Amino acid sequence: MTTHVPVKTDAAPNTRTPPARSSRRGRMWRTAVWFLLPAVVLLLLLRIMPTITALAEAVPVGGERSPWSNFAYIFTDPSFWNAVRVTLLFAVIINPVQIALALALAVLLTKKLPFVGLWRTLILLPIAVPQVVSAIVWLVLLRPDGPLNGLANALGLPSVPWLTQPGWALVSVMIVCSWVGVGYWMTFLVTGIREIPDSLYEASALDGAGGWRQFWNITLPSLRRPLLFVLVADTVSNFLVFAPVRVLTQGGPQDSTDLIMYNISDRAYTLGDTQAASAATLVLIVIVVAVVAVQFRLLPGKD
Repeated sequence: MTTHVPVKTDAAPNTRTPPARSSRRGRMWRTAVWFLLPAVVLLLLLRIMPTITALAEAVPVGGERSPWSNFAYIFTDPSFWNAVRVTLLFAVIINPVQIALALALAVLLTKKLPFVGLWRTLILLPIAVPQVVSAIVWLVLLRPDGPLNGLANALGLPSVPWLTQPGWALVSVMIVCSWVGVGYWMTFLVTGIREIPDSLYEASALDGAGGWRQFWNITLPSLRRPLLFVLVADTVSNFLVFAPVRVLTQGGPQDSTDLIMYNISDRAYTLGDTQAASAATLVLIVIVVAVVAVQFRLLPGKD
């Protein structure tokens, strides 16, 4: 008589998550939700809801007016196109200037310079001052009878019409914006430079590369991502400049500093035309998104 011994087969693997691990994962998700909830609520209240409100005012549904009448109005308004032109000119000039200065300062302040901590503090100090306060201080400095012209006259130089001549007025706004912006963008580039391995510079120095060659072949290529972030963020911030214009020039003289954000504010709060202001705001959003998209396309690299 033969006996059959049952052959054991491998049991199917247990794919169920242990209860302890599942409970821990659930607690982590709940904690993450509670931490993110305030930011999400503020994003909805301060970003999403105003955008929806602007869209509702810019494209009214019902009534006798066409839904696109507000856009038709601003597109035929010479003051709006002047604001677009001035804003684009402002951005084309100030963006490369701010980024070049921020990059130069970032490279210098990562070298072994004497009193480098003091210089870094002085450059970063304007960031701690509200932009309105900085604009008021510069308003005093740039007045026709202000300290800057007083110093120029003491040196035998003519006075500069900082706030009274169209070209100089736009330069004055650029100075105030750069006073705060250059130090701010420099901090991101300093962080990027610190992440570059020192071994790359040491190896290039052994090969006889000087400082300028190291900058072009090591520093600049390694900073592509931080530079992309700074370029995009600086572009957006310069399209949204308002406080310096409001304090220094009120859009003048001769609408030479009528940047688009000031133009929108003037339409909404001075003229009381909130629908046209909402339409102009949506156009500004489209312009900013288009400019940023072009920047992403023009910069090299796939990642």
